Amino acid sequence: MYSSATSPTPTATRTALRPPTAATGRPGPKLLPPPGRPAPQRGTDGRSADARGQAARTALGLRAPEAGQSAARIPAARIPATRIPATRPGDGRPLRAPMRPGPSGAPERIDPSALQTPAVRAALAGVARICPAFTPRQVLREGSRHILVAGTIGRAPVVAKCLAPQAVRSEYFEQLVADFHHEVAVYRAFVRHRPPVRLPRLVAADHDRCVLVMERVPGRPAARERHPVNAPTPGEVRALLTAVRTLNLWRPPTDVFQPRLDYQLEIARYHSVGQLTDRDAGDLRGLLHGLSHTPLQLCHGDALLSNMLLAPSGPVLVDWEQAGWYLPGYDLAVLWSVLSGDTAARRQISQLAQSGGTMARDAFLVNLVLVLMREIRLYDVPGAGEEQRIMIRRLYDDAALARRAVRAAVGTR
Repeated sequence: MYSSATSPTPTATRTALRPPTAATGRPGPKLLPPPGRPAPQRGTDGRSADARGQAARTALGLRAPEAGQSAARIPAARIPATRIPATRPGDGRPLRAPMRPGPSGAPERIDPSALQTPAVRAALAGVARICPAFTPRQVLREGSRHILVAGTIGRAPVVAKCLAPQAVRSEYFEQLVADFHHEVAVYRAFVRHRPPVRLPRLVAADHDRCVLVMERVPGRPAARERHPVNAPTPGEVRALLTAVRTLNLWRPPTDVFQPRLDYQLEIARYHSVGQLTDRDAGDLRGLLHGLSHTPLQLCHGDALLSNMLLAPSGPVLVDWEQAGWYLPGYDLAVLWSVLSGDTAARRQISQLAQSGGTMARDAFLVNLVLVLMREIRLYDVPGAGEEQRIMIRRLYDDAALARRAVRAAVGTR
């Protein structure tokens, strides 16, 4: 978003062998599309995926991609995980620092050059259609997928989020549009059904042109990296976990949000590419069979520390593109996977995941394995530097630990 994130089976806890080392200049992960969700090839209107993609481009005023640039939907994995003991922290993590707004106390100077690039001008034209009073102040991010511009409406600080014109040339264009539409729908749903956690207030939205305007919340991100080198303080971690759990325990009307993952399909996908062995896939399917009647849980879906602001009034959750119903513990699994350098935080997360009993533990484990498989897919790419290879090894160690926990859980059923 605009932030620039029955009794449980006992398991042994490993202590940290060494503290995480500070790192600078690490290579980031391979630039991959946002995790996708299985979706039908045709909509309720009978149109094919290509026809719907062309309609979305037309609504955005963008040209269709040239021949050879297919709009294939990406395979993605996003799954909740289970109770897992704390592990030794990793020695390195790739830097991934999305731009975040700073405190709004100091006035910002307008940067004419940044505001005059063709992509930003196109984005501002879309914003002007729904908010004529919007005055741009600062370009927070100009990427290949989204453009974020901070500004004001009157004296109120706001942030405009737009789909970047460059996204039309991406083979994942249709998925990006679908995710943007979903985020707009989530913000509108939160207007009708106010959640028990803090999030930016919706100001205006243009569903067809993929423009979203929301209030700019003062605060700093809990982390600027996907896998932060330095974890938040213990007090901040407790506050973030409390906010996440408060959201997870909230029960809005069931027709407001939709399930976001096909777990069986995700297991089959990772199994087909060799990330999961036959035994791994069988164990996960066994746990899923026992969870068939477990109520789903409302989750943020992308509960990274970089999607959480530490505001004076408490944590603020941003980037709601993946929000929906998941097996219990999905958000906890995401946090566990990225807090490798904080053994105490991982222990807290594991205890929270087990506090709901055996079913909650099993759901957390399923989520955790799939989340770790996704992280390995993102980072284990050719050309990784030494520090990134260290982090990749840590991810494989975490995945092996999660597999063992799954097998132990299957053995107790």
